[in-house]
Amino acid sequence: MSQSVCVCVIQNGAVPGEQVKKDENSRRGNWGNQIEFVLTSVGYAVGLGNVWRFPYLCYRNGGGAFMFPYFIMLVFCGIPLFFLELSFGQFTSLGCLGVWKVSPMFKGVGYGMMVVSTYIGIYYNVVICIAIYYFFMSMTNLLPWTYCNNPWNTPDCSGVVGTAHTNATLANVSAALSAVTNMANRTKRTSPSEEYWRNYVLNVSDGIGNFGEVRLPILGCLAISWVVVFLCLIRGVKSSGKVVYFTATFPYVVLTILFVRGITLEGAISGIKYYLTPQWQKILDAKVWGDAASQIFYSLGCAWGGLITMASYNKFHNNCFRDSIIISVTNCATSVYAGFVIFSILGFMAHHLGVDVSQVADHGPGLAFVAYPEALTLLPISPLWSLLFFFMLILLGLGTQFCLLETLVTAIVDEIGTDWIIRRKTFITLGVAIVGFLLGVPLTTRAGIYWLLLMDNYAASFSLVIISCIMCICIMYVYGHRNYFKDVEMMLGFPPPAFFRICWRFISPLIISFILIFTVIQYKPITYNDYVFPDWSLVIGFCMALSSVVCIPIYSIFKILTSKGSTFSERLKNALRPDPDWGPALPEHRLGRYASPGPEGMDMRPTTGELEEGREAEKEHKDEMGSNGRRPHSRRPRSRPHSLENLYIL
Repeated sequence: MSQSVCVCVIQNGAVPGEQVKKDENSRRGNWGNQIEFVLTSVGYAVGLGNVWRFPYLCYRNGGGAFMFPYFIMLVFCGIPLFFLELSFGQFTSLGCLGVWKVSPMFKGVGYGMMVVSTYIGIYYNVVICIAIYYFFMSMTNLLPWTYCNNPWNTPDCSGVVGTAHTNATLANVSAALSAVTNMANRTKRTSPSEEYWRNYVLNVSDGIGNFGEVRLPILGCLAISWVVVFLCLIRGVKSSGKVVYFTATFPYVVLTILFVRGITLEGAISGIKYYLTPQWQKILDAKVWGDAASQIFYSLGCAWGGLITMASYNKFHNNCFRDSIIISVTNCATSVYAGFVIFSILGFMAHHLGVDVSQVADHGPGLAFVAYPEALTLLPISPLWSLLFFFMLILLGLGTQFCLLETLVTAIVDEIGTDWIIRRKTFITLGVAIVGFLLGVPLTTRAGIYWLLLMDNYAASFSLVIISCIMCICIMYVYGHRNYFKDVEMMLGFPPPAFFRICWRFISPLIISFILIFTVIQYKPITYNDYVFPDWSLVIGFCMALSSVVCIPIYSIFKILTSKGSTFSERLKNALRPDPDWGPALPEHRLGRYASPGPEGMDMRPTTGELEEGREAEKEHKDEMGSNGRRPHSRRPRSRPHSLENLYIL
């Protein structure tokens, strides 16, 4: 009986010495299967920045030459940090607050992650709601930003497809010639899509301090966005894990459709060449390496708390090392693929206007809501392509938003930790969604775009770098790299590869420090078109950035003051020492130094050495058995040795 149990352990792929038991955290919940976790993480990492930021950075920093530093940073910083956060959350089955039982004095890092996720969640959903608005406005025979004959247009408007009331051929020629002429003086020419975005959708005010009225259509779309997010998370990862089968995969279908359509257009090849043609001399430019490191860091969602949260719902022995590589590579490959989609269309538009691709290329909201929509008006059946494009943006945004909201909810529920709050997690999700909606209302006013850009540039910038750097220092040097390597080995069944151990301890922290220095050196006050943000708004921006970082020293001081000890040194040591509850969540996983002591203070669980001895004894026993599982009759039977493994299992 014991032999068969031991064989079952090995066949099920569990770490030898563990009970054969379905690893389900019934109190907290797990992913339905591993595909759900991978798809959710892909949806979290692959967001709007992959479409509207990476292609622009690539062409601006040397085209194909930018790929070299980009993938170098992926290997030495992106994947190691991704693996570190996944293993951190999976080992403890706790969110971004609970994991800091590893060293309670650093719990402020978890609060900082919550603050960052709050900021990002507020403005990210506003971007999604604008995409929803454009999606609805695309349900027409003629896209409203096609011509310049609308009430919101100005005399400076110059379209690329003529007007609705003139001969199509003559209009196209005239418009093209006019556009080429005006391109020489970019201060005069504005496109119909730009004026539709600025004068109609946003109705932008003259400054960040002039809020004006709430844009009711945008407010309604914001409500729709939050309702969708809440409904998808109504049962936590159990419901969102099913939704991501669509939200994480369908964007690739849309990207492929747009790519196939794009490369068939005249001028598309020139756009792709502009995107990929390497300028090797830029490899020596420090700014190129800084942009590559920053893009990798921000694109993967490191230090937001989402990776820790999503991994905390994994089963204890899930191979998060494999997952980290798959998700990170998928994220970066998506960025490269999106570049082909974007620049094939922009190349077509540049060819149509007779200008260089650089004059139509843009990034951020300018690409998503101005440049690309304008290019779509040149295509036959343009509303169809517009619907597909904005639907893709909505899905990309929702995939990230799911994880941001779940990060906050999980942190709150884990921190309270009672059965009462766990049973009412849906109400916590609803409450956080309502608060997020209310905090997003100011961003739907006429000054909303200014505040959105302010939050995007300050709330989640250098603060993320500081949080990630402190996390590495805490795990590797305060808790101890040897302890953490043993934890990972106990969880995965094998130690972290030597490359990752070196990256965690030395290389990744150095790259993070480089990103921080680069961000400070390259800092420029934010602007929006010709509008320069006033100094008081920049002060608010820096306060938002510091609000997440300041959580770290404030909580550290609080923890030291409230820790046991008669001297400062004793209190400091107690504040740094791991909490007694630190370690695996389920009792069957708390082996070795995490095992519960026996009635006389003795560790009743077998140590690793004892398990090895038990396995050797079991092997010797099998070698003495015949091929039919019985002992040879010529030898005297002896009592069967019981390995400590089997004693523990039984």
